[in-house]
Amino acid sequence: MNRIVKVSENELQELVSVAVNSLKAGNIIAVPTDTIYGIAGLVQNSEAVDRLYSIKNRDYSKPVAISVADISDVYRWGQVTVPQALLSKLLPGPVTTVFNRTSDLNPELNPKTSLVGIRIPDHEFIREVARSCQEPLALTSANISSAQSTLRVEEFENLWPKLDKVFDDGMLGDTFHSRQGSTVVDLSKKGVYKIIRDGSSLKSTVQLLSTYGLTEDDTS
Repeated sequence: MNRIVKVSENELQELVSVAVNSLKAGNIIAVPTDTIYGIAGLVQNSEAVDRLYSIKNRDYSKPVAISVADISDVYRWGQVTVPQALLSKLLPGPVTTVFNRTSDLNPELNPKTSLVGIRIPDHEFIREVARSCQEPLALTSANISSAQSTLRVEEFENLWPKLDKVFDDGMLGDTFHSRQGSTVVDLSKKGVYKIIRDGSSLKSTVQLLSTYGLTEDDTS
């Protein structure tokens, strides 16, 4: 199969198998999400995580989020502080929830922080890949660090030679707003939240958190 794989032209389970086999071999792949294109490797494989940082030329002090399939997975990898009803309204969707990590998570992932950002993109393909791998994906935007995020695979063509597979699901959006990525919210302290990145879902996220009685954490 070619490096560039059209998501719309293949059976989902066939695509998932290709992706899983690549990830299990320690490779990095490009995947569509519900916001922008990302590159992913297996979280529990430290060599793959290193490769992810190298491809992006990313500073190791900058944490990478993880992507999982289901709400139950969030509880395995993060110390959840909010009601499940709230979590289920935030995810799946364009939100990264930040919690204190559990001991199950690879300690070499983001070793300088006790926190971890957890995503469930509202995109069937990446969720099925994480489900089939039975472990999280380390997920970050498909671009060189500080460069514009990408909505088409052609926009990160410079990374293709470093990726085992590029799963192409066409244009993911067509506005500047589309490129903002997920809204990142720190929920590690019970009863409060802190917006780390505005992202594409700021207003609805804040409204939802307020509905559940959470207030903004104004401490530094």
